[in-house]
Amino acid sequence: MTMPMKQKIAVAKYIAGKKLNGEPKYPLVLELEPLLQCNLACAGCGKIQHPEQTLRRRLSVEECLAAVEECGAPMVSIAGGEPLVHEQMPQIVSELVARGKFVFLCTNALLLQKKIHLFQPSIYFAWMIHLDGLKERHDASVCRDGVFDKAVAAIRLAKSRGFRVFTNTTFFDTDDAESIRDVLDYLNDELQVDMMQISPAYAYQKAPDQEHFLGVKRTREIFRAAFAGGKRKRWRLNHSPLYLDFLEGKVDFECTPWGIPCYTVFGWQRPCYLMSDGGYAKTYAELIEQTDWSKYGRGKHPNCENCMAHCGYEPTAVLTTTASVRESVRAAIGN
Repeated sequence: MTMPMKQKIAVAKYIAGKKLNGEPKYPLVLELEPLLQCNLACAGCGKIQHPEQTLRRRLSVEECLAAVEECGAPMVSIAGGEPLVHEQMPQIVSELVARGKFVFLCTNALLLQKKIHLFQPSIYFAWMIHLDGLKERHDASVCRDGVFDKAVAAIRLAKSRGFRVFTNTTFFDTDDAESIRDVLDYLNDELQVDMMQISPAYAYQKAPDQEHFLGVKRTREIFRAAFAGGKRKRWRLNHSPLYLDFLEGKVDFECTPWGIPCYTVFGWQRPCYLMSDGGYAKTYAELIEQTDWSKYGRGKHPNCENCMAHCGYEPTAVLTTTASVRESVRAAIGN
C-alpha cells in the first residue's frame, strides 16, 4: 500500500492553493507534541531531559485542535514524548480525523496493545511505530531489552485490526549499508508495513549520547551504498524520490525549517522540532513572521552543519517536486 490517493490529492490541492495565494511560507505537516514525558529513556533523545514538572505537563485537547487550526497543515504527526501516555490521546486523534486531517501517531508501541481498542481504523489515521533496526540494534537504541519484540507484536496486531501502519527508523554512525538494507527488507517483506520513514540521526544538544550521530559525508556514503542496485525502488518508503536523492548526495537542498513546524507544551518551537535555539513563539503567525529564518541551515548555524533530517529537507524536496512536471511524474511512479 502506498500513500492513499485521497491523501495525495488533498496535499496537492493544498500546495496549489498556497501557491495561487502567493504564500511563500506554509506548513506541510504539523509536528504536535502534546507531552514530553516518555516510558523509555533512549540515549539519542533530547526530548526527555527536562525537569519533572515539565514532563508532567500536557496539552489539552482544545490546545491541540487550536494549534492544528492555527497553522492549517493538512497532515499532523503526533509525537513527544510517548503520545500513548497522554490519557486524552484517543480524543485528540478522533477530533483531528473528524476534521479531515491526516494523522500519524508516533509511538514506541509499548502501550499500543493495551490501548488499541480506543482507536478506529481510518484512511486519515496511521500508527507510526519507531523501529531503529532489528532486535539487537533496536533494543540497544532504546536502552531496554525486549522492546523490539513488543513493537513487532504491536505492528502485527494493528495490521490485523485493519489499521494503516508506518514505521520510523533513525540511523546512526554505527549503521552501515547492510544494516539499513536488513531492517528495510524486514519491514517491507516480513512485516509488510504500509510505509517506511527513514532519517539520519540528529545530534540533540541534550541527548546523553553525543558520539554516534551521522555527519553529512557518512550519511551520503551509507545511503548511496544501501540504495545501490535499485533497492530503494522496491521498498515502500514514505519519501519523495528527491529526498532519497538528497540522502545519497545526488542533489543538495536548502533547509525549509517552517515546512514541519513544531507545537509543544512550551509553544511554537523555533526553528524546528530538532532545535529550540530561537526559543518559542506564542502564535503560529509570530513563529513565521518574527523568526529570522536566514540564520538556519548548513553554512548558517553550527547546529545545522551535519543535519540531513527529513523535517527540514523533505519539505524542500516536496516543494521542488511539485514545481516540476518531470519530478511530479517521477514521484507518481515511485522512481
